[in-house]
Amino acid sequence: MTHSDTPNQGFDLGQSRGRLHEEHTSLLKTADVAVSLQGLAKHFGDLTAVKDLDMDIRAGEFFSMLGPSGSGKTTVLRMIAGFEEPSAGKILLHGTDVTKSAPFDREVNTVFQDYALFPHLTIAENVAYGLTVRKMDKATRAKLVGEALEQVRLSHVADRRPSQLSGGQRQRIALARALILRPKVLLLDEPLGALDKQLREQMQIELKQIQREVGITFIFVTHDQEEALTLSDRVAVFNDGKIEQVGAPREVYEFPKTEFVASFLGVTNLIDAELSQRLLGDARSHSLRPERIVLADASAPAELGSVALAGTIAETVYAGAHTRYLVDTDAGMRFIVETQNSHTPRTEPSISRGDNVSLRFQTDHAMAIPGSGTVEKRDAA
Repeated sequence: MTHSDTPNQGFDLGQSRGRLHEEHTSLLKTADVAVSLQGLAKHFGDLTAVKDLDMDIRAGEFFSMLGPSGSGKTTVLRMIAGFEEPSAGKILLHGTDVTKSAPFDREVNTVFQDYALFPHLTIAENVAYGLTVRKMDKATRAKLVGEALEQVRLSHVADRRPSQLSGGQRQRIALARALILRPKVLLLDEPLGALDKQLREQMQIELKQIQREVGITFIFVTHDQEEALTLSDRVAVFNDGKIEQVGAPREVYEFPKTEFVASFLGVTNLIDAELSQRLLGDARSHSLRPERIVLADASAPAELGSVALAGTIAETVYAGAHTRYLVDTDAGMRFIVETQNSHTPRTEPSISRGDNVSLRFQTDHAMAIPGSGTVEKRDAA
């Protein structure tokens, strides 16, 4: 070896180390992704249900796909499960391409809204069904069934039939049956949709607790905005076959990127670009949540940095914990305002239909919608 060879070899070694570091970093990133959807599309004849979708779902997170009926969220879930074949694009599960794989060859399981429990089998037999199909020995099967029922806090119903359980209990049994197979990803297709409001809210808490305990990636489909905000680590808001925004619940609620997200995720006041220019000095559409507005006496002075609008109460809607007011303002826009019912139960609210009021809100509580505005709209036309 000559002296002149040494630097080149040293340089090559450095390059190799750099490549190894990049590959290791890439592998770490891949390991952190449970599901990767790349250029995913689905066509049903002339109908495009999903449009060129790219999305990564992290390992161990509770991820919700939220949107109205026909927005594409359920079709995406069915493609991840293998029940529908993509028209284009790829599906990777923990880095492995499963686009063409059969459902039983994917390390996923699905919980449906109708639970799909076998009425002639006991609860223990229902939970054990997947293990029985896999011909697992009886002792191991019994042990895993016991653990699964304990996990969903229903060990005491093992010998009952599905018809003897409540809707919430049947939902938890369906969850236990799915989890006992130890999937890497659990898909949930509106599993709480058949429950009444009180039970649904109780099950939301239990479902989140179970997900944290088992540490499995949950992908949850719902059209219920409050449910998505309650359960999720992140939410993808679907509309017309595409994703409008992905983010943490607080992010998508407080900082919507499109008018659709602002209006679909909860209740909001959409202030158009023209009125925003007059009130806020910013010629873009703005989202202003009803709880960010204060109703004040019309004669009270406005605070620094706030907007004051004179208006008349057009309607009041009592909703228990809060009251919603519809207010017609002198700006030409009807605003929705929500206030907590902090007065005692025997005390009537001081504001009623026909009263003159002043709407007050801080300018930084009105969130600008990126890409909206009069200039952009004219250019698009």
